[in-house]
Amino acid sequence: MKKLILAVVLVVGMTAFAQDGRRERMEKLTPEQRVDLQVKKMTKDLDLNNKQASEVRILVQKEVEKREAKRAEREAKKAAMRPSKEEMEAMKAKMQEEQKANAIEMKKILTADQYAKWEKNREERKEKMMDKMQDRKENRKKKADKE
Repeated sequence: MKKLILAVVLVVGMTAFAQDGRRERMEKLTPEQRVDLQVKKMTKDLDLNNKQASEVRILVQKEVEKREAKRAEREAKKAAMRPSKEEMEAMKAKMQEEQKANAIEMKKILTADQYAKWEKNREERKEKMMDKMQDRKENRKKKADKE
């Protein structure tokens, strides 16, 4: 389930949460505020023009809406039971398809240099998130061993 959440976050290019309080602040933001924040960051990082920024805003808005719907669905299912391996594989495959579709849309919007930079940033965030997940896993294991 954590990998599913990770991939969804990566789909829209969110950065890893480096600061403790940042996650809480991000959760308090409305979906529209999240879109604004993400578009501003991408505009700054990729030097987008106004047309590109408006197209990226539309794409990010769609992704945020999907993410909110999935979050609500997960919360509803959380009370039920954990998904089976087959369901997890299906969710993972669907997520990968969505990531590919998102990348294709971004490639249409961005120039070649901007797209390369976007891809590089996305890979760096992915590596950073994986490192954090590994650290958390190790910390939980150490904590369990102590108990």
